[in-house]
Amino acid sequence: MLAVLIMALAACNQGNEKKKEVVSDTAATNEMHVEEGMKIFARMQADKIATSKDSVMLTFSVYNPTDSVQQFCKWHTPFEPLMSKYLDIKDENGNEASYKGAMAKRVSPPPADSYVKVSPKETLSTKTDLLLGYDLKQGHTYTLTYNSENMSGLVARDTVSFEYKK
Repeated sequence: MLAVLIMALAACNQGNEKKKEVVSDTAATNEMHVEEGMKIFARMQADKIATSKDSVMLTFSVYNPTDSVQQFCKWHTPFEPLMSKYLDIKDENGNEASYKGAMAKRVSPPPADSYVKVSPKETLSTKTDLLLGYDLKQGHTYTLTYNSENMSGLVARDTVSFEYKK
């Protein structure tokens, strides 16, 4: 039990080292369809064609379209070091890419330092290399979806597709 607690706390501390980009993105947020009552949400982006053998980058952005500070749990998001399988990635044949990253067991409820605040009308973005946690094969087209809404509190309804070229 102590090892699980230490691992969870270490993940929270390491997450603070990850570069977070704060963007005042009012125009972009206004252009997106924001559902009635939606407080905070996420969007994912990747290049349509990935050609590097060294990295396949995903941009994960959290938007706060409201007039008040909102927060989300960074667990099961790219805002912490890779500690869980928060994406479902499937190739064009429906085969799921193998997850090869860590799988942390967490204490519940998450401690206060596991939450990230997003100021009104702002966006937080981070990038992560999908090759660090998923076994992607060149020559395939992949579609990914975010699967950890229940843990983080973030809704990310979009899917991202990209071709991983040889």
